[in-house]
Amino acid sequence: MKAIKYVQYGSPDVLKLVEVEKPAPKDNELLVKVRAVSINYGDLIARNFKNLSAREFNMPFLFWFLARIAFGL
Repeated sequence: MKAIKYVQYGSPDVLKLVEVEKPAPKDNELLVKVRAVSINYGDLIARNFKNLSAREFNMPFLFWFLARIAFGL
């Protein structure tokens, strides 16, 4: 199946259309076919995570600080 992925933070140029393996649902799960999705403001923030401040991301400072340490940002 096709998917849009990014492996680094940055401009829209980091988004790549790739082929990924179709997931296999477990016995108590089902696989839903998705034909289209929207991109919202949260997706844009996630892609540019490295360039944002805690205030722009609307996150408590302590959590923001720990997230930056955990992800090496």
